Amino acid sequence: VLFAVLADGNPVRRALVGGLVALATWRLALHLYLDRARTGVEDGRYATLRAKWGSAAPRNFFWFFQAQALLDALLALPFLLACGDESPLGPLDFAGVALFAVGMVGESIADRQLARFRRDPSNRGRTCRVGLWRTSRHPNYFFQWLLWCAYASFALGADWGWIGLGSPLLMLALILFVTGIPPTEAQALRSRGDDYREYQRTTSAFVPWFPRAASPRASEV
Repeated sequence: VLFAVLADGNPVRRALVGGLVALATWRLALHLYLDRARTGVEDGRYATLRAKWGSAAPRNFFWFFQAQALLDALLALPFLLACGDESPLGPLDFAGVALFAVGMVGESIADRQLARFRRDPSNRGRTCRVGLWRTSRHPNYFFQWLLWCAYASFALGADWGWIGLGSPLLMLALILFVTGIPPTEAQALRSRGDDYREYQRTTSAFVPWFPRAASPRASEV
């Protein structure tokens, strides 16, 4: 949003990018408030790290979030490039809007489906296989990643705009190998055990896809 206000690129593109980022930020903030802050439930990934680090948790979390701040500077490159681009809007901008719409709607639906599933006491200890969660173990991450692809698309028309592709690639690496899927699934295996292992066997990890058949052993139980 700061780049949209201060940069000297096409004002329409700046307003478009700034508005979409503000919308995504508002949606995420509202979700975190309703799902975390209001309920007082700590993210399972952070709870795992807190238990693992013990008395060193405050210090380690400080450096953990400093590292995230450094990564945020790299992830901001598409916004800098897009908001500094003086060229008129083109196909890449329209592709960015389409990707953003799909990502925004998909992530919102995935979050709502999971929240509704968790509110039902009878689902305690069970794995959500409702809606988008039947096609992907992490549909929220997938559609969130599409937002980063959208931001990169806005930047591609600028000089050196290809550098902006590093943002979705970095985000993909973080989701698949660092802060996204690995700690989330480790926590799920501890809390849901065999039910989640069966979910892993039958459901795509990231990209939504048709579920695979359950193992014969699981279907007999």
